[in-house]
Amino acid sequence: MGSQEVLGQAARLASSGLLLQVLFRLITFVLNAFILRFLSKELVGIVNVRLTLLYSTTIFLAREAFRRACLSGSTQRDWSQTVNLLWLTVPLGVCWSLFLGWVWLRLLEVPDPNVVPHYGTGVVLFGLSAVVELLGEPFWVLAQAHMFVKLKVIAESLSVILKSILTVFLVLWLPHWGLYIFSLAQLFYTAFLVLCYVIYFKKLLGSPKSTKQQTLPISRMTDLLPSILRSRMRKQVQRNLTQQTCIKQYSVLSTVPGALSGAPAFRTCIVMGSYDVHSANYIAFVNWKEAKLTWSFFKQSFLKQILTEGERYVMTFLNVLNFGDQGVYDIVNNLGSLVARLIFQPVEESFYIFFAKVLEREKDATRQKQEDVAVAADVLESLLKLALLAGLTITIFGFAYSQLALDIYGGAMLSSGSGPVLLRSYCLYVLLLAINGITECFTFAAMSKEQVDRYNFTMLALSSSFLVLSYLLTRWWGSVGFILANCFNMGIRIIQSCCFIRRYYRESPYRPLGGLRLSPVLLGAFALSGGITGVSEVFLCCEQGWPARLAHVAVGAFCLGATLGTAFLTETKLVHFLRTQLGVSRLADKMT
Repeated sequence: MGSQEVLGQAARLASSGLLLQVLFRLITFVLNAFILRFLSKELVGIVNVRLTLLYSTTIFLAREAFRRACLSGSTQRDWSQTVNLLWLTVPLGVCWSLFLGWVWLRLLEVPDPNVVPHYGTGVVLFGLSAVVELLGEPFWVLAQAHMFVKLKVIAESLSVILKSILTVFLVLWLPHWGLYIFSLAQLFYTAFLVLCYVIYFKKLLGSPKSTKQQTLPISRMTDLLPSILRSRMRKQVQRNLTQQTCIKQYSVLSTVPGALSGAPAFRTCIVMGSYDVHSANYIAFVNWKEAKLTWSFFKQSFLKQILTEGERYVMTFLNVLNFGDQGVYDIVNNLGSLVARLIFQPVEESFYIFFAKVLEREKDATRQKQEDVAVAADVLESLLKLALLAGLTITIFGFAYSQLALDIYGGAMLSSGSGPVLLRSYCLYVLLLAINGITECFTFAAMSKEQVDRYNFTMLALSSSFLVLSYLLTRWWGSVGFILANCFNMGIRIIQSCCFIRRYYRESPYRPLGGLRLSPVLLGAFALSGGITGVSEVFLCCEQGWPARLAHVAVGAFCLGATLGTAFLTETKLVHFLRTQLGVSRLADKMT
């Protein structure tokens, strides 16, 4: 498969389901905003921080390394070994779930049962939901590797919507259930998600005339189950006949002293359990190259999880905020990261697959096919430019519209107090998050195993400094300190990745980091828009009623349109990239 074809598939994976995902997220957004009006801040803090951290930690530590390792390289491989490796996530998840569940129940502060009842049951069910989700890992990796575009979007979005609907129903009809509501909804979510993948592949494999089915390396559902150690024989011999021959020969030779030492063929037969007079070759249970790469990524994922969820670990283990403040922080965090989850994450996941397939890990840019290197450099430059523009747009306009957004979403509980300051700080963090997602997407796809191992030491230092900085800044500035510590963490990670990219392309004529530079005219447009919307917020938002609010929104819409128009005129290379790739995506959608 050529680099251009892989690029088209990656763009299709990232863009074709975006409208559908926006629709699903909008529905979920409305449902969550409705639910918030019936919950206490303490219950939100326990569910969204404490229990969700248990679930996300178990999931991340059990599968993240396996996903990155198994999605690297070509799809032309022995998929039985890859499937076997992926099924190891289940026992690993069980171990992590049991250990972390014990920590959550025995070592952490238990909430007042009069305020938040059924905490123990919640811990058990959230841990169980993580294990249930891991059952679908082979299906997920196979779908991602072969770029099944809409499966992931539809499965996850439907699961989230149904989870939200179930939560609304239980909150309205059985409010006294407390954590039972969210625990059952979480378990339903993971079970339905896995079921979507199973039903899809069962239906696909039952349609032999399907084009997608013909490209798959499997032909039946049992191929996605873990297999026992098998041997590949150069000559096809019936196994029962082979075993009988081996037993007969062994019974004769065992009566002759020293006979086995002079019978290599029969000795091979006895040891291997299969007979081939020429040779007997084994297929290992797993691909050891993938397994070693998984171990390298596992060490890295452990550290990355601390960096990603560091503020929740500090809140959970050091008790720097009460459960109510944790709830407000998490709501603002989820609202601020909505764009990151909606746009940046699908782009990062899709183009990680593109870079991993086009580039070879063990070679630098000068020792690879130059056409692939050039395509990868152009794509990386365009993605960096896109991430920078999206991040700057959110940062500039988010400062002026944070209070209005929180008031609409959660009422006075969010729009008063520290909520607006938190969301404004998070808008700056989103800018760094967008850039880091693209730089690390390329870095992790291009690094060799040795480079990944070396990077782990850097991540260890970052993890330690991040936790210390989070604790100190939170003591000084409250929950805003968590976001400032995250900004520091993301800035260091961006610098690390940019240094790797610069070294990678140092001997080549390509400079993809040029995507982080914007024209002075466009920067001026951003600055002017920020000033205008800031003045508009002072005079029109948010105590003057809805007519003033709508006028404030109209000012923002005008400034946004002017800024995007300036970007369209000045960033012609990015516009061409988006037109060509989205055009390829739409054409591919029509053909499938």
